Amino acid sequence: MKYLRLYAGDDGESHVEELQAKFNMAEYAPPAPAFGVSDPTDAKRFITVHFPQGWDSGLHPAPRRQLFVMLSGEFQGQASDGALMDLRPGDVILMEDTTGKGHSARTMGGSEVYALMVHLE
Repeated sequence: MKYLRLYAGDDGESHVEELQAKFNMAEYAPPAPAFGVSDPTDAKRFITVHFPQGWDSGLHPAPRRQLFVMLSGEFQGQASDGALMDLRPGDVILMEDTTGKGHSARTMGGSEVYALMVHLE
C-alpha cells in the first residue's frame, strides 16, 4: 500500500514523498486466517472533517502530526516547494509539516470533501 508523507525540510519548505507500508502476516483476529498487519502507531483521537465545494485554504502548516484519509470527493494539496498531490477517496497522507511554510489545499471538481484525520502521538 502506497501513501504520501508531507513533511517540513530543513529549508523551511514542505515536501512530499511516496512511501510504501510494510505488512507482516499475523493472526490478528483468530480464528480468522492470518492477514497482513503493519507495525502499530500510537494515535490520540480521530475526527471527521467536511470541506465545502470551493474551499481553498491558502498556505499553512499542519496543526499537529496526523494521518489524513480521503473518504469522498476530490482534493488537491500543494507543498510549499510546489509539489502537487491530487487526492481521491482511499488516498492517505501522513502530515508532518508542523513547522515551516506548510502546504495549501482546495476542493476540486465541484465537489465537497469528507475525510478522516487521525491525530498521532
